[in-house]
Amino acid sequence: MDNYLSFCKKLFAATGIPVILYDSGHVAYSSLADLLGISPKDEWTIYPQDKNPEFTAIDPNIEYGHIKVENTPYDIFLGPVFTVPLSEQLMHDYFVDSKTPLEQREAMAEQLYRVPIRSHSQLVRYLLFLHLCLNHQVMDEDTFYQEAEHETASRSAKALTADIEEKENEKTRSAYAFETELYRLIRQGDKNKLKAYLEKTVNLPSEGKTASSPLRHAKNTLISLAARVGVMAAIPGGMDPDQVYRLSDLYMAECEQMYTIEEIKRLEYLMLMDFCERVDKARLPEGISSEIFQSIRYIRNHTNAPISVEEVAAFIHRSSSYLMRRFREETGTSVGSYITRTKLEEACDLLTYDDRSLAEISAYLGYSSQSYFQNVFKKEYQMTPMQYRKLHRRQH
Repeated sequence: MDNYLSFCKKLFAATGIPVILYDSGHVAYSSLADLLGISPKDEWTIYPQDKNPEFTAIDPNIEYGHIKVENTPYDIFLGPVFTVPLSEQLMHDYFVDSKTPLEQREAMAEQLYRVPIRSHSQLVRYLLFLHLCLNHQVMDEDTFYQEAEHETASRSAKALTADIEEKENEKTRSAYAFETELYRLIRQGDKNKLKAYLEKTVNLPSEGKTASSPLRHAKNTLISLAARVGVMAAIPGGMDPDQVYRLSDLYMAECEQMYTIEEIKRLEYLMLMDFCERVDKARLPEGISSEIFQSIRYIRNHTNAPISVEEVAAFIHRSSSYLMRRFREETGTSVGSYITRTKLEEACDLLTYDDRSLAEISAYLGYSSQSYFQNVFKKEYQMTPMQYRKLHRRQH
């Protein structure tokens, strides 16, 4: 064990690519966990391999290499390996797939930005070299890709067989038409129409079998739907992307804790209605001018700081008096009232979904003191922030 542990540490030091060592299917060492000073967790489930080495991908831009150390209980994963420069979306995808807790994401991001970018072919060469070192077997790239092509052909044959069987049984899928209408209704933020549509469509159209068990299939379906609804409907409908990703993560995490299909279907319905309601709140009035639109965007993107009318006016290169007059004409409310409402909506999300204390929330939102924040909140919602948290935590 000590030799393989030392080998993995030296490998990480030499390449900069994260390394995970498994002993009998459980993580014995993770270079990223070691850097962050946290306990390693079982990030991947070890399945019987058809070939050794192999590679797998979360998406085309995030890959892992897997080597079984033959005649031992050890497996080594090399990765994540990023094939393109890291973006917020790519980082988000990694966090979701690896189930990185919110409180660890900032520190984890710092480490991931240090991982060198490597192409798919470079990762394959690493794997073949490690296979030679660990298993004393020579495999060239042509052999590696021939086996990959064989697996691809096998999957294609299975897919064709399934397609023929489905046509013979006259099974048709309407998932595309269903989702197109679903996204349209959520983008509109119309809860009543969405509710009627979902009630009319008692069962969501089949998406094919995504797992060996019905429960795992139901979870996979919700997780996939949460990601698509966010990108295809909620963000185009006006929701802040960071809020969308955070909300999607929370629904995915909640889904993983469920043990019945009925619970998952209920959560699926609540998730769709929740996104729709939030889009409705985020929608901008029709016919709004570019200047006021930019002002609103500025306010929404700066809820975590003190915001003054003068700052917003300076952002659009106008005077404060001009901004206040135009803002009220186009939105029906004052700039100050809109700033307060936007901050309080953010506070509601934090109270419902986040574990920060009231003092941390008030400081995050730029309030001068916790008591002032509590007074403003109670005036708007007729309850204290703590009462709001207790009520909505029970509902969720």
